[in-house]
Amino acid sequence: MKIGFIGLGIMGKPMALNLLKAGHELVVYDINKTAVMELKKTGATDAKNAAAVAKQCRVIITMLPNSPHVKAAVCGENGVLESAERGTVLIDMSSIAPDVSREIEKVCAEKGVKMIDAPVSGGEPKAVDGTLSIMVGGDRAVFEEVKEEILLKMGASAVYCGEIGAGNTTKLVNQIIVALNIAAVAEAYTLARKAGVEPKLVFEAIKGGLAGSTVMDAKVPMILEGNYKPGFKIDLHIKDLANAIDTGHAAGAPLPLTACVMEMMQTLRADGFGQDDHDALAKYYEKLSGIRIGI
Repeated sequence: MKIGFIGLGIMGKPMALNLLKAGHELVVYDINKTAVMELKKTGATDAKNAAAVAKQCRVIITMLPNSPHVKAAVCGENGVLESAERGTVLIDMSSIAPDVSREIEKVCAEKGVKMIDAPVSGGEPKAVDGTLSIMVGGDRAVFEEVKEEILLKMGASAVYCGEIGAGNTTKLVNQIIVALNIAAVAEAYTLARKAGVEPKLVFEAIKGGLAGSTVMDAKVPMILEGNYKPGFKIDLHIKDLANAIDTGHAAGAPLPLTACVMEMMQTLRADGFGQDDHDALAKYYEKLSGIRIGI
């Protein structure tokens, strides 16, 4: 199948590579020409803009940083809708505001383009090995059409969550839990270090108990090593929490813990750590406590 792929960042590039490995033909576009060249070397064809991608493909995936980028790529000048044929399927795998997903889908429907929102969780490691968790909103028939041959070539699971926007609402729930979990880990391991107990031994003692989690397994070793290489950047998590808080306000859902961690991340951004991995929440506690959690 010929698939268009727009957005070849930390997540998009390995996801596109997995589609190529699965035998799909790809037409790719990104403003980062280095990423485009990497994909061309593995067999993809490049296009000069999103409209040129849509002219060649009946299935198009977008994997972009935030709502404005998706709106521009789909609805803007030289965007997907300039040349997409009726019946084209747009799979937006970006993490954006649910209301914006609904807004874009409405414009797509007027052009005869079918859209689902399908954000992912798992970070760069799971994007690389094709084991992402994919949460989907939109027409269930479209979801079933692309689930096996496309979505499950990039992920270990793809779950239908409801109408358009439900995928991104589910992703916001995920991002709240991840952010609070990392903050809790950083706070707790700061206590261990300040109280004179080796954090690495604490990790070994508790990771199999009720406090154990995928987040702790992934992030504690990085924190203990002082490894803040971005798999998912603080700046991007701030974007997700901003969308979560806006969505919570609109729905009447109080999010006091989310707001607290959001301010911690904003502090880290102000201190110049916005491009670090979100495990850099540990740096917030290190600054407060005056000690390093890890080695």
